[in-house]
Amino acid sequence: MPELPEVEALRELLGEHLVGQEIARALPVAISVLKTYDPPLGALDGREVTGVARHGKFLDIATAGPAGTAGELHLVIHLARAGWLQWRDVLPSGPPRPGKGPLALRVALTGGDGFDLTEAGTTKRLAVHLVRDPAEVPGVARLGPDPLAGDFDRDAFAALLAGERRRLKGALRDQSLIAGIGNAYSDEILHAARMSPFKPVGNLTEDETTALYEAMRATLREAVERSHGLAAGRLKAEKKSGLRVHGRTGEPCPVCGDTIREVSFSDSSLQYCPTCQTGGKPLADRRLSRLLK
Repeated sequence: MPELPEVEALRELLGEHLVGQEIARALPVAISVLKTYDPPLGALDGREVTGVARHGKFLDIATAGPAGTAGELHLVIHLARAGWLQWRDVLPSGPPRPGKGPLALRVALTGGDGFDLTEAGTTKRLAVHLVRDPAEVPGVARLGPDPLAGDFDRDAFAALLAGERRRLKGALRDQSLIAGIGNAYSDEILHAARMSPFKPVGNLTEDETTALYEAMRATLREAVERSHGLAAGRLKAEKKSGLRVHGRTGEPCPVCGDTIREVSFSDSSLQYCPTCQTGGKPLADRRLSRLLK
């Protein structure tokens, strides 16, 4: 799933290509991708792109119409687990045909270029909203603060965690608490902070809160810097190459050399280093524990 660093790179790419350009047409190929109907998608025809923003893992393409028309319209995109964006300098001349392929939506500019939204697999969660205000999108409205925002300091982070009873892994992934962190970067942050994913938030000391905050900011900033300027097609490979523990079960920890371990759940898994994070003790694999009962 694309997380904050990859979505930020896509925001940058779209900002460079889209701002000041006119949309010729937005063409839905998979009807399931469109989550709003008023205004209709056709309302984007002829509008100029005025900006591209990011809200957590959401992309927000702002548009303005000709003089005398209604105010801004925002095309808000959430790529979900298997969605992606492909920029095309030259789009195919004919309209896309609905079918079994991954193409979900195409946005064509009057200059002949544009982008495609695609989604792999059979579980369709890619979501596109056309709204007058991004806050109309429920997922955007409930977002917590951006962890890389200039005003999101250590004290603001500590205030968010106050009263939390969950474990660190779950808290970091909660978009209503902190926006933009998913399964991969929560593993990376906890490894950098040398903390167990199952450590209760309420057990953090002041020093540990500071260490977690600093690890979060440094991990995300480094990932954003690695992704800066990359073409959309290279972002996934760059993300994978930069991960230290996530998705590296059985490999040696790059810090201490211990074997990276995994805890599996019904639809996801986490990775961690026992030496760096859990005092050398392996965490119980929940899937295996159920089988042994």
